[in-house]
Amino acid sequence: MSKIDIVRKEMMQAMKDKNKLRKEALSSLLSALKAKFIDKRADLTEEEENTIILKEIKQMQETIDTSPKDRTELIEECKEKIKIFSEFAPKQMDENEIKDVINSVLKDLNIENPTAKDKGIIMRSLMPKVKGKADGAMVNSIVAEILK
Repeated sequence: MSKIDIVRKEMMQAMKDKNKLRKEALSSLLSALKAKFIDKRADLTEEEENTIILKEIKQMQETIDTSPKDRTELIEECKEKIKIFSEFAPKQMDENEIKDVINSVLKDLNIENPTAKDKGIIMRSLMPKVKGKADGAMVNSIVAEILK
């Protein structure tokens, strides 16, 4: 069952429950998924679906970050939407899991004492393995920490 079907089913349930905010959030997520489906003219892969969901979460976070502090209603609404979108997002890797993947990449590349010059090579091999599963900023900071 695709995420489009799952989100549609949850949206119908939200309408039955008369949960307006949840219905609106799921409706916007469904629209984003359908738009990509139409653009591609084929079924979306799980990775593509996850990318869209994470993009929607990121947009809500940006709205929170750029909103004036006195717009508490808007901020709370965005936080609630993030919670709703997160139900459909892939589980994000924690710091230890990211370090394990980095160590695996270092082993694959035969790099025992990584230096700043190796960062490009490491990141090129690492990012496809963690894309959509870990926050890029967190990955970058962990790699920088290892390179010290």
